[in-house]
Amino acid sequence: MDASIVIISLPAIFRGIGLDPLAPGNIGYLLWMILGYLLVSAVLVVVLGRLGDMFGRVRIYNLGFLIFACASVALSLDPFRAGAGAMWLILWRVVQAFGGSMLTANSAAILTDAFPARQRGMALGINQITALAGQFLGLLAGGLLAVVDWRAVFWVSVPISITGTIWSYLSLRETSAGRPGRVDWLGNLTFASGAGILLAGITYGIQPYGGSATGWGNPWVLTGLFGGVALLLIFCYIETHVAEPMFNLALFRIRAFTAGNVAALLTSIARGGLQFMLIIWLQGIWLPLHGYDFEDTPLWAGIFMLPLTIGFLVAGPVSGYLSDRFGARLFSTAGLIVVALSFLGLLALPVDFDYGLFAALLLLNGLGQGLFSAPNTSSIMGSVPAEFRGVASGMRSTFQNSGTALSIGVFFSLMVSGLASRLPATLSSGLQANGVPAGAAEHAASLPPVSTLFATFLGNNPIQHLLSADGALDHVSAAQRAVLTGHTFFPRLVSGPFHHGLAIVFSVAAGMALVSAVASALRGGHRPEPTLTSEIEERPAKSPSRPGG
Repeated sequence: MDASIVIISLPAIFRGIGLDPLAPGNIGYLLWMILGYLLVSAVLVVVLGRLGDMFGRVRIYNLGFLIFACASVALSLDPFRAGAGAMWLILWRVVQAFGGSMLTANSAAILTDAFPARQRGMALGINQITALAGQFLGLLAGGLLAVVDWRAVFWVSVPISITGTIWSYLSLRETSAGRPGRVDWLGNLTFASGAGILLAGITYGIQPYGGSATGWGNPWVLTGLFGGVALLLIFCYIETHVAEPMFNLALFRIRAFTAGNVAALLTSIARGGLQFMLIIWLQGIWLPLHGYDFEDTPLWAGIFMLPLTIGFLVAGPVSGYLSDRFGARLFSTAGLIVVALSFLGLLALPVDFDYGLFAALLLLNGLGQGLFSAPNTSSIMGSVPAEFRGVASGMRSTFQNSGTALSIGVFFSLMVSGLASRLPATLSSGLQANGVPAGAAEHAASLPPVSTLFATFLGNNPIQHLLSADGALDHVSAAQRAVLTGHTFFPRLVSGPFHHGLAIVFSVAAGMALVSAVASALRGGHRPEPTLTSEIEERPAKSPSRPGG
């Protein structure tokens, strides 16, 4: 929940600390408030999983809960305002993500240690599906709590994290001995730096640069992309030449491990794109068209997306239980095909859709992702020897968290590109038709489409925001002002360009789901897991791997 609860609460948070979230100088605060948690989670889980293998998974897990609890308390007590208040929140969110990464890096490994193979799918299914459902429930909780007080968004984590800290220290016991070894400092440094720089470069690629709607031509973005890839290549070289690597790259010789992680990465990108596009679709167009105030749309967007979470919760444990008996390949592959079909169904919907059909497609998508996630996690974790489960769990989380961060750069860029080709002309003509002076209309239409996306994402009326800054609303009649700032003008105006961008996004997401299905099908059949390190270390690279089911 903490990975997503801030997303829906950003308008209230920025009002609470006295910042305009759409002012040019504050866009950086906005991005890092969303992405700081995701980037840290994506970068550190492998390192922390490796430390769990070395020093004890329960020990690292318990310490993570303690750090998470302290950061939650600090977030709820932000003493500053404006930029200083934003920096306080960003920095403590990074600390919170560090603690959260210690949890996610080791939770799947602890469960894999604790449960026999015949029950592992169910156990990991419950763990995985509640985690994914929490990402969507965070949107609902953020909308509800932000209405009460912006600090309540952070207060809700305090009792849960404190209780979890005490409970984990009292109840969890180590079920596997640690594997002493040396910390691979050079590998840790190159991986964390490379992954962080690469993901940050992709993130900043969605911001406009010069006369372009996106920043992919920005030298700093290009430096981040190529520099991050170069550091990751250096990391791979280091890991094959040190005695005790942070991550044993030989694990990728296990077909189930490799196929499962590739499928998880692509599915995570598609899922993240779905989450953000649905928020924009509901908050910027559908809910205002149906009479909801822009300020109320974050809460109602979370409510109307509940069928997606219900699908997760229904399908996940059932799929996990059945995969214990019949193997992971059938259920995970079928789930991804269902996900792809739901994307194609969303693609066929009009912008002003019938909610019953929309809810059915969200439910179908949630069911498909539930069918996929639990068996895939069980297959990945069951395919590696016990002594590598911590780092394998960290790598699985890295692929999943990286996919969420990547989805922001990928899908926002696709949507911005789609809007950039049609929105300016549509916006300019629509504003002038309602009395806005030509100069003001052209100025509003020339602003980057990403500003419009952020406005709708944050529950602001984009037209009111664009025209209030330069006083253009003072030059129109009261009736025209009421039309321009009403519920329906912007949604009807932008529906055509938005649907064009949406078609691009959902087509790419459907394609990713289908490629994921192919990767899932290639994982192999339902076979016993490896039990000895030598099965990995001595297996020739070209040899067929022994998947875990």
